[in-house]
This record gives sequence, structure tokens and C-alpha cells, in this order.
Amino acid sequence: MKMNPLGRTGIIVPELCLGTMTFGTQTPEAEAHAQIDMALAAGVNFMDTAEMYPVNPIGPETQGDSERYIGTWLAKNRRRDDVIIATKHSGDGWDHIRGGTGISAASIPEVIDGSLKRLQTDYIDLYQFHWPNRGSYMFRKNWTFDPSTQDRAETLAHMQETLGALQAAVDAGKIRAFGLSNESAWGTSEWLRLSEAGYGPRAASMQNEYSLLCRLYDTDLAELSVNEDVGLLAFSPLATGLLTGKYQGGAVPEGSRRALSGDLGGRVTDRVWPAVDTYLEIARNFGLDPVHMALAWCRTRPFMASAIFGATRLDQLEHALESVEVTLPQEALDAITAAHRAHPMVY
Repeated sequence: MKMNPLGRTGIIVPELCLGTMTFGTQTPEAEAHAQIDMALAAGVNFMDTAEMYPVNPIGPETQGDSERYIGTWLAKNRRRDDVIIATKHSGDGWDHIRGGTGISAASIPEVIDGSLKRLQTDYIDLYQFHWPNRGSYMFRKNWTFDPSTQDRAETLAHMQETLGALQAAVDAGKIRAFGLSNESAWGTSEWLRLSEAGYGPRAASMQNEYSLLCRLYDTDLAELSVNEDVGLLAFSPLATGLLTGKYQGGAVPEGSRRALSGDLGGRVTDRVWPAVDTYLEIARNFGLDPVHMALAWCRTRPFMASAIFGATRLDQLEHALESVEVTLPQEALDAITAAHRAHPMVY
């Protein structure tokens, strides 16, 4: 398992990260614990979660269970020093989480303490803002994104205040590092600028969607990542299962994410099916498993810190972990580049 630096923090993370957003809905507690064991045995000591998880569905009955399952694993195994745990503070929009309010200097201590309690630990390795208060072009909002209503002074004041609250958490030993999620190049550059001005911890990472089918990160954010040491933690590297091929031909496997969310959060479009067909054909032509190809391709990107993948079942996790043994030949990479040009922005 290749290890990569997490920004300038001194923390080293594996090239794959275990996503846990199904823990508590699709993945029961015993299976979740078995997944953590298997991941650790394979060298994946990095787990990503969030206060709002699990998903599929998101609701007040299960909110926080993903963190709780990690916490019960930690309590049982006493291996806190062997794992790197990332979690997130939700932005606004979910009524059952603090009445739908966003991130604030006042909410940060409360949210950190809630996560620490559920995780049964006294520190979080990477604490991330799940999405910015001002909004984001992620989650298929890039088609209508309009920043003209943003208040720059309000945004910068919010960044300064929250960085101060994060610094207090660092000083108290409750978090080791700070990361962003679903952010933009401008937003990230401002977080970095204000940190360098002394307002609080430097952003170490960016958790944005990235896969063969979703490559919004490839231009401005890629340049920022490389020059500023803000590594990408790619979520949905398998495009919510689309790149496995299991949904081709209208298939909806029982218990799959599409069985619970028919349009996969807006990813199901007329354009996505021929794009997936093209990538599946590339995998066949080079004798590659499509899951292994998708994850191995992520490892080739110069800004990648770690690719976050989730598994509902233990056999899916075992299969995904095998991707680290795969190196893509240049001819396959060239075919992928041609496929992207033929099928850009499919959702």
C-alpha cells in the first residue's frame, strides 16, 4: 500500500481510504467491524466518516451511527493509535442536524464533542467542513452555479471566525488537522491565505467527488492542489457503483445504492450509459477488472492523497482492495484520455 502525505501536516495516509457512509443503514454493525478489520489487514488504516452519516437514507433515526460503529470498534479493539480517522461538520440544509443551520464558530466545539463521544476517542485526526455555507457547485449544481449572490465580506469573516474555533480545538488536542470538502479553487485559496495570515490551521486536504465520470477537479483545483500541497481525498471514485457496470442495461441489484436512490443523486442521465460502456470496453480490452481500473487510475493523478471508497458487503471490500496490485499500462491510460474527451461531463 503506497502512503502519501496529508498536506503539510506530517500525517501519512494510504492511497485508499475506507468510506463508512453505509455503516448504520446498508451495513450492520458486525459487518462494519469486519470491514475495518479487513481494511487494516490490507494496510488501509484511514477511515472517513461524518456526523450526518449514514446515508441511503439520511434521517434523524440513524444520524451519527457511522461514527458510533467506528466508536464501538475502537472500544472493543483498543487500537486508536493504529488508525487515522477523518470526520466532518455538516453545512446547512438538514433540519434534523442543528435545525438546518450551517457551520459557525459557535457550533464547532459542540459538533467536535459530539463526534468524539460517538467515536469513543479523545481526538480526531482530520476534521473537515462538509460543504461551505455559501453553497457549492458540487452535487450536480455546476450546471446552474451562480456565485453572484455571495457576500464576500461575510464569507471571509466566517472563515476567520471558524479558523479561530478550529485553532482552539487544535490547541485543546481535540483535532490534529483541518480539511475542506466540496470546496472551490477560490474558496480554498482564501482558506489558505487566512491561515497563513495567522487565523488558524492550514487546510491539509480537499474531499471532492472525482472519478472517470466526474473530473471537475482536473483544472484549477488540480493546479492549486499541486502547488499548495492540498491533496485530494476523492469521494465516489467508482461513481456510486456506475463504473462497476452493475447498473448497465437497466439493472438495479437488490440492496444496491440505486435501489435506494434511483437517479444516484442526479448521476443517472442518458449520457452516462454510453460513457460507462466505453470504460467497460477499455477494461475488457486490457484484461482489467473495471473496479480495479477505476481505482488504479485515481492513483495515477498527481494531486491524489487518497481515494475514498465504500463497500456495502465484505466481499466488495475485498475486491476493491485488490486494486492496489494493478498498474495501468500507458496504452490503457491513453484510451481513458480518449474516452474522457468523447464523454465529458456526463452528469
